[in-house]
Amino acid sequence: MESKAHTLESKGKPLKIWTDISGIEPEAMEQLYRISRMPFIYDHVAVMPDVHLGKGATVGSVIATKEAIMPAAVGVDIGCGMLAARTNLNASDLPDSLLKIRSDIEKIVPVGFDCHPDERFGKKLELKELSLYDQLDDKTLEKATRQVGTLGGGNHFIELCLDQENQIWIMLHSGSRNIGKTIAEKHITIAKGVMKSLLKNLEDPDLAYLTARTPEFEHYINDLFWCQEYALENRKVMFQNIVQALKKSFPNLQIEGEITSCHHNYVSVENHFGENVFVTRKGAIKAEKGDLGIIPGSMGTKSYIVRGKGNPESFNSCSHGAGRRMSRAKAKKVFTLEDLKKQTSGVECRKDSGIIDEIPGAYKDIDQVMENQSDLVEVVTILKQILCVKG
Repeated sequence: MESKAHTLESKGKPLKIWTDISGIEPEAMEQLYRISRMPFIYDHVAVMPDVHLGKGATVGSVIATKEAIMPAAVGVDIGCGMLAARTNLNASDLPDSLLKIRSDIEKIVPVGFDCHPDERFGKKLELKELSLYDQLDDKTLEKATRQVGTLGGGNHFIELCLDQENQIWIMLHSGSRNIGKTIAEKHITIAKGVMKSLLKNLEDPDLAYLTARTPEFEHYINDLFWCQEYALENRKVMFQNIVQALKKSFPNLQIEGEITSCHHNYVSVENHFGENVFVTRKGAIKAEKGDLGIIPGSMGTKSYIVRGKGNPESFNSCSHGAGRRMSRAKAKKVFTLEDLKKQTSGVECRKDSGIIDEIPGAYKDIDQVMENQSDLVEVVTILKQILCVKG
């Protein structure tokens, strides 16, 4: 298969980039170069077509490492990812207004900082398995049990979509909530402390790393994988509750076919080019040959269910979405409430100043993103949003 990647040499490992390099912010390029110069980077850094500046590491980067992990590169929304499923409902089953359906979903799925009034996990939450358990206060621990099955804010969402046959899909995007953020921030601080104790002078403090077979590394890996499982369970419970909400309007609702699920902020142990390595996907999903994945656009555009082609140059990865083309702060300055209403025309969603930073115009062209990675995935289903719940 012919690669669509541009290769840039650096003082460290090469960058392989699946987009027009001129369209990447200079700050993001500098961030990528700094990552590439870390001594434990394996073979190259793969850069997905939704790339943009991030905290800790560039969003849309795939970082394979030997014997070390940078906690800030994984980020604070550990295990953030997607779930999507086709229903037996058709567009013809929908009422003229979707407002009640959106309201029913919002009643059963807490959004923003909200929690469930009681534990909804469905199985015992083993908080004591966390290495940092003794450093967590009672409020944080109690909140963790009540945030399973909750959406959060920012770019997290719940959507109803139509596919090419007008079949209705449920799609959602969320992560490990406050417990993941708290755990991540504590380990990032630990990593920075380790660097200080070793007198390591890094180009960026967020490049602080933990080395394999040290207690700090083992504790981080334990908590990282725990948070990834929490995020997965969060999405499963949320999905079950969404189905329950939809059955108020559609008693005969059923889920058809396979439920597609994927992380896009996470670490896994994989074999690439004959070596076992840690792969950090910061805003990227796994796209091994045959893997099903989800690539959302923005509310008001399109999303895609894809099948991986297993391109080794991308470490079997692809983009996790359209990617931002401007910061949240800039979007709030550039766009108006009227712009939001126009760009989300035909979508039942909030249309207020609180979500202007999530306006479709703040994101890259999803069709161009998909074209740039046609060597990484094939499109299985195209989805168009008709309802969107935002935090």
